[in-house]
Amino acid sequence: MIPLHLPDGPLQVVCLAAHPDDVEIGCGGTLLTLAARGGVGATFLTLTGAPEREEEAAGAAQAFLPGSASRFARLRDGRLPASWDAVKDALHALASDVPRPDLVLAPGPDDAHQDHRLVGSLVPTVWRDSLVLHYEIPKWDGDLGRPAVYVPLPDELVGRKVDLLDEHYRSQRGRDWWDRELFLSLLRLRGMECRARYAEAFTVTKAVLGTGRA
Repeated sequence: MIPLHLPDGPLQVVCLAAHPDDVEIGCGGTLLTLAARGGVGATFLTLTGAPEREEEAAGAAQAFLPGSASRFARLRDGRLPASWDAVKDALHALASDVPRPDLVLAPGPDDAHQDHRLVGSLVPTVWRDSLVLHYEIPKWDGDLGRPAVYVPLPDELVGRKVDLLDEHYRSQRGRDWWDRELFLSLLRLRGMECRARYAEAFTVTKAVLGTGRA
């Protein structure tokens, strides 16, 4: 394994979600790590969600990355492929305000959920010069793959991630897949794969390795 590092100094981060809670489930620990680092400006864009879920998502964004901005496209849940133009327009509207972020966090282009998959496939066509990391979301489809990038997480951040998910996404608590054991099990599995206790994992389509030379 070769450790890679984000550049020093201020960072601009874009967080993309098909649904409220996608980003926090997929990479909430990474967000908390960035918040502890400091100097991070973040914008969240959620493509679907009822007004009450928007309130949950905006609160979660502030809890995971204080000072972040939240945007909502208000498209139909489960029907994003039928709204291809609207999804593309929403991404480009954000890119016009944040044209070259240091990091873009998005669902995977191979995700089994059609909404996630569409967002993940479009993102690299919108932000061509940014590092795009595709997070994973556990689901009944069983689509977990072979990630290439890992962010090890200390125990205290892992606990805080799960606590914040429960605190801010109260509407999801009754779902059979929404429990602490599920979230911790994936974090533990990915941690084992990178010789850590816990970790979040990502796929990457393209990255440029800087050598530190002009």
